[in-house]
Amino acid sequence: MAKRSTAFKNILVIEDNHAILDVITLILQSEAYKVNGLSKSADFMNHIDAFKPDLLILDIMLPDADGRMLLQQLRQNESTMHIPVLMISARYTQENIQHGEFKPNGFLAKPFDIDELLDRIEGILAGKNYL
Repeated sequence: MAKRSTAFKNILVIEDNHAILDVITLILQSEAYKVNGLSKSADFMNHIDAFKPDLLILDIMLPDADGRMLLQQLRQNESTMHIPVLMISARYTQENIQHGEFKPNGFLAKPFDIDELLDRIEGILAGKNYL
């Protein structure tokens, strides 16, 4: 289970499945994270500028974008390239998520275990990479 040492960190979740988005939001809020959720990628850079996330949880398959392209956009922007990204997907695996030169800081396949999600988030916020 995640320790509360990372409390009050901002986490932006971009996930098109509302049930999954709601569950992730509730879990993270119960661990004292500040959470902002989006169900599509439209204006995601504006949300990042406004919310200033410490971590981005990003679904690969979104209705209006490929999460891997969003990762590329994030990494190519000087003001957002430092934001760690945990990618999630029901279809892709850790072995085939790479798309271009940019890698996320971690990956979880859906469905995922809540404790594993929290441990991965805590590790990434502490500077670890899981790829």
